[in-house]
Amino acid sequence: MADVEVSGKTVEEAIEDALAELSESDPDGRVFGRGDVEIEVLSQGRAGVLGVGAEPARVRVRQREDAVPAAAGHGAADASGAGSAGPAAIDAAADAPAGDEYVEDEAEIAAQTLDKMLEMMGVRADVSIRDAETPGDGLGMVKAVLDIEGEDLGLLIGRRGETLASMQYLLNLMMSRQFGERLSFTVDVEGYRRRRERQLNTLARRMADQVKRTRRPVTLEPMPPNERRIIHMALAEDRYVTTASSGEGDARQISISPR
Repeated sequence: MADVEVSGKTVEEAIEDALAELSESDPDGRVFGRGDVEIEVLSQGRAGVLGVGAEPARVRVRQREDAVPAAAGHGAADASGAGSAGPAAIDAAADAPAGDEYVEDEAEIAAQTLDKMLEMMGVRADVSIRDAETPGDGLGMVKAVLDIEGEDLGLLIGRRGETLASMQYLLNLMMSRQFGERLSFTVDVEGYRRRRERQLNTLARRMADQVKRTRRPVTLEPMPPNERRIIHMALAEDRYVTTASSGEGDARQISISPR
């Protein structure tokens, strides 16, 4: 059975990168999801104080004996609806469990919790629930998407989505502890994640064209796991280029190379 140990800034990031590593190294080009593996959290990690004393989270992920991972070409569709994830989509971290639609009670409680968080922040906004539809939504990885809508909500997004990511992490942590199991929801503000997904798809195609012209690999700037997943899936069906991730934690990057 395949068995890898990976560290990351958070447990969730470490799990995603471990699944990506399993998928990347699989000789049959299969894409591993959470239902295909056993996950052992070796260390929860800690943030430290102003970065001092910080420790990464670490997990061990092992392929289940009865697991049948998705074959290449049978992953989630990209934002344009064209194609599905092949072996290059190594950050397509999880396949959806049977019954991909959100569980109403869990999603409703998550929305109420998020609404309370916004109220405590002094932010007036509405929270709505919908199913994930694209890689940028977290398709196959989250229970539901919680959309925040209102006026002048840029402060909830922050620089390059950092504030939004922190709010989502906090919500998921609260929900996981409340239900006693790991739960994940995507939090979006006024369609920010959809806009970012379109930008990343455009970037992926532009860089792929450059690689085809020059026959030289290019390395993109460091990205969080959810954004790397979008890049991988955007180019999964391209016959002329291949993608791979390298580096650790916040410095993890995608390279695009000629096949």
